[in-house]
Amino acid sequence: MKTMTLRLPDQLAAEIEAESRAQGRSKSEVVRNRLRSANGAGAGQTVDPLASIRDLIGSVDGLPPDLSARRKEYLKSTGYGRKRRR
Repeated sequence: MKTMTLRLPDQLAAEIEAESRAQGRSKSEVVRNRLRSANGAGAGQTVDPLASIRDLIGSVDGLPPDLSARRKEYLKSTGYGRKRRR
């Protein structure tokens, strides 16, 4: 097993310490479990890449509904990529 050193915000470090004491496990084990569950590797599950942002899709007002198919046309209409006067 490899060793890694990292800096954590005080709040996150306190959460990990509290969880460690409550479960009677080492802080390293708590961090490993959190990392496994965060990327879905804990149970060998495949993770849907859109699952974490599914609620955001279509939530921005004013964009065309077919932006993914006609992005060049949309960007051209907004002036993106044109030279601007300085």
